[in-house]
Amino acid sequence: MEVAAQSQPDWCAEWETIARTAAHAALVSLGEDGELSILLTDDRTVQELNRIYRGMDKPTDVLSFSQREGETAPQWGSLLGDVIISCERAQRQATEFGHSMAREVAFLTVHGVLHLLGWDHEDPEDERRMMAKTEEILSAVGLTRETP
Repeated sequence: MEVAAQSQPDWCAEWETIARTAAHAALVSLGEDGELSILLTDDRTVQELNRIYRGMDKPTDVLSFSQREGETAPQWGSLLGDVIISCERAQRQATEFGHSMAREVAFLTVHGVLHLLGWDHEDPEDERRMMAKTEEILSAVGLTRETP
């Protein structure tokens, strides 16, 4: 199991460890083994990727690009995909929801990893299951909603 994290811009670097920890916890919780990368970046970069790959010209908090989907999926072996997180959006959401930046980065990381593994929230029941699994994983690393 390998989780790589990098930051652009540099001020996001302080969140790399928590992102790697959260991703690892998600993989362990789901009994998955594989490799993934995490990019902690800014709204501008996320907006550009969202526009290019999803046709939505706006920033978002997290994007996931799974290597398990599509015709070439078997060629990628243990590579699960990439998770891209906007640190700017994460900071705003942490403030809005009244919890720490660490909690928000971990939440977005787990959310992104679940998407890599095929989880979705297209309907209310799927969203409930995904949120419950996310909270279970975050609790395992000590980042509950009450964590400052």
